[in-house]
Amino acid sequence: MSQTRGKYDFCIGLVLAMSSSIFIGGSFILKKKGLLRLARKGSMRAGQGGHAYLKEWLWWAGLLSMGAGEVANFAAYAFAPATLVTPLGALSVLVSAILSSFFLNEKLNLHGKIGCLLSILGSTVMVIHAPQEEEVETLNEMSHKLGDPGFVVFATLVVIVSLILIFVVGPRHGQTNILVYITICSVIGALSVSCVKGLGIAIKELFAGKPVLKHPLSWILLLSLIVCVSTQINYLNRALDIFNTSIVTPIYYVIFTTSVLTCSAILFKEWQHMAADDIIGTFSGFLTIIVGIFLLHAFKDVNFTLANLPLSLRKDERAANGTLLSTYDCFNHDEESSACLGEIQSTESLSGRRNGSLSAF
Repeated sequence: MSQTRGKYDFCIGLVLAMSSSIFIGGSFILKKKGLLRLARKGSMRAGQGGHAYLKEWLWWAGLLSMGAGEVANFAAYAFAPATLVTPLGALSVLVSAILSSFFLNEKLNLHGKIGCLLSILGSTVMVIHAPQEEEVETLNEMSHKLGDPGFVVFATLVVIVSLILIFVVGPRHGQTNILVYITICSVIGALSVSCVKGLGIAIKELFAGKPVLKHPLSWILLLSLIVCVSTQINYLNRALDIFNTSIVTPIYYVIFTTSVLTCSAILFKEWQHMAADDIIGTFSGFLTIIVGIFLLHAFKDVNFTLANLPLSLRKDERAANGTLLSTYDCFNHDEESSACLGEIQSTESLSGRRNGSLSAF
């Protein structure tokens, strides 16, 4: 009966995590659209410390969508392990990338489609190898976990690093270095996930009729969650306003997920009860997702599709055979003319340099 209940909770957590990714992925697009509208109106941008986005309904729609996603995510942590729920946030990256291609005119080329497929496969592997049952079921157990020396050291380091980034590094490099604001969101997010996990346990106990409202840990977790989420929203908005959505989303996912997995390993010690093949499978799935996200966004500006794949193969074959493209070959195909002219010019330039010709310069 207990095993059946554990599988039932696992499935509920899985469905909630997937629906959360859909809402959160869409929220990035809505927020970005709102921030772009404000930029066109000449309002002070969020990246410069402005808060005009609070008057933009599209931004609020994005916030509500993210709120719905976070609620679903919140509930997912109450039913499934953090090792499962957090990595499934990769689906929000896929949703964001696909919607960006439709609403923000950001391209999704062949590399991006392969990246989406790899991210889905990696998520599937992680679901298969994730721990099936929860080990912390009461607030008293959660209290003992939070008092563990390893977690205390980890939380202290997170707070110190966050404060340094906010007050020292942020004002100097936040406008030019994409990692500053995203790192703030990510490392604080590890603490917010711990708070969410604890509050999820408290809610389950509340429905079971236990006096959790009298437990001081419930209010401490709630207050900590509000502070963490408020900080995350603030600095995520700055990152989205300054940098491209397709760059912010994957970097945020990778750093955030790594932080949460580290926190989960220290706080809940889920890894100690996993078999070696499940640990390897979890890491393999996570690395597959990272590779997929890299392909999804690293080559986003490269216009490469299945349609021009044969052309690329023909060019590689000619280059291997030492065959130079003629001017006639270029102008015989309108689609390839501009690319071919560039190759001819670069070839002539290189030939001129080798022969010591001044015309090459």
